[in-house]
Amino acid sequence: MIATFEHLCLRSRLFGFQYEVNQQAFENTSIAETNARHASSQTVDLSHTYGHHECQMSQVAEVDLHTHLNECRKNPGHVNFIPIGKFAMEHLPEGHHDIDLYELIKATADLTVRVGVNMVSYRRPQFFPNTSVRYPFNDMGGNKLTRSGTGQISVYRYVEGCGYNASGSKYNGLGKQFDSAHKVCTCSKCRQSDTPSKEWWEIIVYTAAHVVFDATEGDHTSCRLFYDDASSPKVILDQLHVINVNVERDSCHMKHVTCDVTLGGKLYAMDKICSDLWNKVRDKYVIRYGERLTFIVSHPHGCHKQVSVGQWMDNAIVGELNESMYLSKLTYTTSTCPGSSGARVYCLGFRGYSHVHNGALDTGLNYSSVDYCTKSTMLLM
Repeated sequence: MIATFEHLCLRSRLFGFQYEVNQQAFENTSIAETNARHASSQTVDLSHTYGHHECQMSQVAEVDLHTHLNECRKNPGHVNFIPIGKFAMEHLPEGHHDIDLYELIKATADLTVRVGVNMVSYRRPQFFPNTSVRYPFNDMGGNKLTRSGTGQISVYRYVEGCGYNASGSKYNGLGKQFDSAHKVCTCSKCRQSDTPSKEWWEIIVYTAAHVVFDATEGDHTSCRLFYDDASSPKVILDQLHVINVNVERDSCHMKHVTCDVTLGGKLYAMDKICSDLWNKVRDKYVIRYGERLTFIVSHPHGCHKQVSVGQWMDNAIVGELNESMYLSKLTYTTSTCPGSSGARVYCLGFRGYSHVHNGALDTGLNYSSVDYCTKSTMLLM
């Protein structure tokens, strides 16, 4: 069923967003603008509806995070979370014991990162726009209290400025080329070199805007890769640069540039595996009427990766991107905890793209950011 937001609001309360940062590509087309442009579409006002963010705050880094894990009130014992190292086919529900789906979840985990932020920007607004709902951490500007969330990475390879995504394409889904204005690598090492590398990788981290709000916070952000269990080596991405923030949709994109062949090549190969599997699985399940499986890989409480599996409940249309795509917001039963904010939300049964986890509702459901999905597959729901 295609749910309008009015229908969804009968069941739950979602964040109100009428605030936006940055002007770039479709991510920065405000919902108000798309509604005005497409008055005939099913659109809604996102104001006066809200939930609870799921960043994890901590005082003493790793030790404090494990204390929060053990004392969790939302999911005591975390029985609906499976450590990625123990995740097996039998953890998937009946009718979904599918090797491609299983491998997709494992591949997704390879690209999932813990996002750690050690600064609160003074630019955070007092309230969500047009509401009396306080914006997360708005009264803590300048505070260096550690907080953590989750993100997922995509990797782009560049050769003398020509860019390619993990599938080898030079174009994104909206027909825009990935090419760079730079012909050589711009990492810190190459900027100081007389012979900068002509090949490099740009690692894009996707998370939520309430996790990383702006460039100030981005300068104090790092991502831990491959944090699968307590014994995992520390592989850290720092020197992250915020390239896009959209508070209205609660999304943030950051970039890390590297010419490290070992790291860049490894992540690029992982991204290709994940992308190929996602296309295969998405196409397989989109034709199954009533399909609602949803999975999330996140870092609850800032600890190692966990998988949770549930169902999406509503895919609420909140605007129209263009003739072929809606903007939508999801609710789902898939378990999350503080520390899960920003994790990618994977839903079977329709062609959604980059919705990330935003928070929890008083109803017990969880909800996503606003992102886009194709109209054609929503007609099958």
